[in-house]
Amino acid sequence: MRCRCAVRPARRGVALAAGCCIFAALVIGQVGVNPAAAATAVLGLDVSDHQSAVDWSAVASAGAQFAYIKATEGTGFVNPDFASQYDGAYQAGLIRGAYHFALPNKSSGAAQASYFVANGGGWTADGHTLPGVLDIEYNPYGPECYGLSHSAMVSWIASFTDTYESLTTVWPVIYTPTAWWVTCTGNYSGFAANDPLWTTSSGNTAGSLPAGWSTYTFWQYASAGTFPGDQDLFNGSSAQLQQVAVGG
Repeated sequence: MRCRCAVRPARRGVALAAGCCIFAALVIGQVGVNPAAAATAVLGLDVSDHQSAVDWSAVASAGAQFAYIKATEGTGFVNPDFASQYDGAYQAGLIRGAYHFALPNKSSGAAQASYFVANGGGWTADGHTLPGVLDIEYNPYGPECYGLSHSAMVSWIASFTDTYESLTTVWPVIYTPTAWWVTCTGNYSGFAANDPLWTTSSGNTAGSLPAGWSTYTFWQYASAGTFPGDQDLFNGSSAQLQQVAVGG
């Protein structure tokens, strides 16, 4: 995913490997071919205010089945295009969800989760809404790990995920690059029991995953392609994607 006014591209590769029951049926292994070329692939995209004008009907016609849209960053930025993007995806028939770009050095995880939910990041079991995403990755504004130690970063993430679950009844997806996770959390494995993983890799496979996750739910496999924004794949069938959207 991309942060606001990033100095370098903030890439969100979501590997959703969930230990929780919602995603238990989604384990089908890593894709070994070009995702966009796989006939049965469940493809999607993620966008932010960098893609202000999206033709959602064209996106749906091109084969996208889901979309994640940036809602917030820290506790001081709301995507000005969020409402139109979120509704546009819904009107075109896509299952959509929201993501939050974390700034762990600015405020607590609990504060940012609450801000996210209050500004579009909530979840309802309506069959159209995916669980919200915590986009936790390279700091585009300063030190790679935001000046936090391994233990402080793990505590911050736990504060966010626990608060999000208490407000919505579902655990958020964690979007993170494996290399960043290893460097900034010490490759902590404790979130895999509840939080689905969204991984990122530009190769023909999703690559190595952070500790604890044995598979992924979403994979961001390219920063450009058929759809606007980043190109993503759901690790399951269309029916399983629909199941996620109803919390089952």
